[in-house]
Amino acid sequence: MLVSANSNQPWNSTYPTLILLPKSRTLRDVNQIHARLITTGFINNPSLTTRIILNFASSSHKPLVEFARYVFMSRHFGRKRRKQENPFLWNAIVKSFSHGDDPKEAFVLFNLMLENGACVDKFSFSLVLKACSRLGLVKEGMQVHGLLGKMEIGSDVFLQNCLICLYLRCGCLGIARQLFDSMINRDSVSFNSMIDGYVKHGMVKAARELFDVMPMEQKNLISWNSMISGNARSEEGLRFAWELFEEMPNRDLISWNSLIDVCVKCGKMEDAHHLFNRMPERDVVSWANMVVGYARLGEIDIARDLFDEMPDRDVISCNAMMAGYVQNGHFMEALKIFHDMLSRKELFPDNTTLLITLSAIAQLGHFDEGVAVHCYMEEQGFSLSEKLGVALIDMYAKCGSIDNAFSVFEDIEDKSIDHWNAIVGGLAIHGLGEVAFELFIEMEKLFVKPDDITFIGVLNACNHSGLVKEGLMCFELMRRVHKLEPKLQHYGCMVDILGRAGHVEEAKKFVEKMPIEPNDVVWRTLLSACRNYENFTIGEPVAKHLISLDSYSPSSYVLLSNLYAGFGMWNDAYQVRMMMKQRDLKKNPGCSQIELEGNVHEFFVSDKSHPQVREIYSILDSLSTLNPEVSYCKH
Repeated sequence: MLVSANSNQPWNSTYPTLILLPKSRTLRDVNQIHARLITTGFINNPSLTTRIILNFASSSHKPLVEFARYVFMSRHFGRKRRKQENPFLWNAIVKSFSHGDDPKEAFVLFNLMLENGACVDKFSFSLVLKACSRLGLVKEGMQVHGLLGKMEIGSDVFLQNCLICLYLRCGCLGIARQLFDSMINRDSVSFNSMIDGYVKHGMVKAARELFDVMPMEQKNLISWNSMISGNARSEEGLRFAWELFEEMPNRDLISWNSLIDVCVKCGKMEDAHHLFNRMPERDVVSWANMVVGYARLGEIDIARDLFDEMPDRDVISCNAMMAGYVQNGHFMEALKIFHDMLSRKELFPDNTTLLITLSAIAQLGHFDEGVAVHCYMEEQGFSLSEKLGVALIDMYAKCGSIDNAFSVFEDIEDKSIDHWNAIVGGLAIHGLGEVAFELFIEMEKLFVKPDDITFIGVLNACNHSGLVKEGLMCFELMRRVHKLEPKLQHYGCMVDILGRAGHVEEAKKFVEKMPIEPNDVVWRTLLSACRNYENFTIGEPVAKHLISLDSYSPSSYVLLSNLYAGFGMWNDAYQVRMMMKQRDLKKNPGCSQIELEGNVHEFFVSDKSHPQVREIYSILDSLSTLNPEVSYCKH
């Protein structure tokens, strides 16, 4: 019996497999396609595997990209190629790395292309240069540049622009400019890349010079917008940005937003609002810029009015309003926006949202709120390896739970110096100087390189715990071992460490030997030590020097007056007080703050302004009656 196979049967056709490609998303989908390819034998069909590679290599779904790479390496890599064969498949896989989450592999694959004799074209070079740019691999980029110099396509404008972008991204502006100047042909991308590079590195003058010599026919919106956004640093820059804006032959939304941003950064909110009202169309960035500008000036009510008027809100605009509230001390209002975001399904908090939220919680000392946000971060899979981990440690420390802060710190596997600094600073706040010093020693053993912030934290910790020897040791390690130049804060910490321990003479000598001019804080620290340890000989000239530095600072007069009073020199103390009266100087009274249910209550000495003052004093009276050892200041 003769049996003939029908070529139109599904099992003999690639059509069912091709239908599955655009619908695929998950690892399960990939496994189904792989199984079909094996069972049908189509795994050996170069046409179909090529289609799979091209479809999956640029996908946003990781399982598909990884399958494309697998199919390429198992079915196409290493086979014999025709001379000058188009490397489109190689390029597709290289691009999956250069534009994906592992750019370094693009450089490895590019080397494999060369070793296997695969043809490389200008797209192959552009992709590997993109990978080098993303990772800042300037050495590897130079190697690619050297190879390009030996090839005919080396003078291609597109590739030279890629090289310029690489050098600019790596901070090599001089090399980028040399390459730009050596180019026989330049297009608008060449000029725009250099102008943008200069602007981003703060070299606005060089950007202007290049913009002025740029042929008018090559100037486009990108050129004009780059120049406008680059002039946000001064009044003169703002005037120049306005001139450019008026000269522009065409404007787009970016042009308007860029000039508004310049006005905001220069504090010119009237000009910004005038532009905002003139805009032919607005987007979320336009509104967010205005919110940020008014919040910076402390006009939080105007910022909120604009926020409420927004036709559409996104995470960026919510972050802008939250940041404005935090900057102006309205922490509860910032948290309310965060909770509103959580209640609306279309808005998803991002890293910036959570950083602002944690900052607000830290300021309020809302421990329970902090724990809730921490749980939310874990549920949503936020990584603590960067700034969020730092903010979480800081929040727990400021909310009074150093144990939770330490637990978060220990759970972070890939710790940066910022994580170490946060926990050291937290230990200092809690007066745990010995633990902070031990942690610093552990850093040394683990070869974690400290920075200047680390030493501020450690010195503060030593200061709060009276660890004079350890503080001196850290200061010397900073200078001699780590070759870090101490700043005023470090010198101030050392003066305070010596002064609090009663080593007033050593503190004075330390100040006199400082290689940088001591500021009023350093002198005031020394003066406080003189007062505490009744050292009149050093204290009087220091106080008079402080007054000569800033004759309108009341604290210097008060310290000198108290110094005189401490030695019974009442006439001198009276004369200092009279000087304050003549100069109309008044010291701000000290106050206590208590946070209750998100509201901060402030109390001064003899303060009876609180609306519940009667109840407060009544409770204090009852406490002092029950326990005679409990006392408070009524007057």
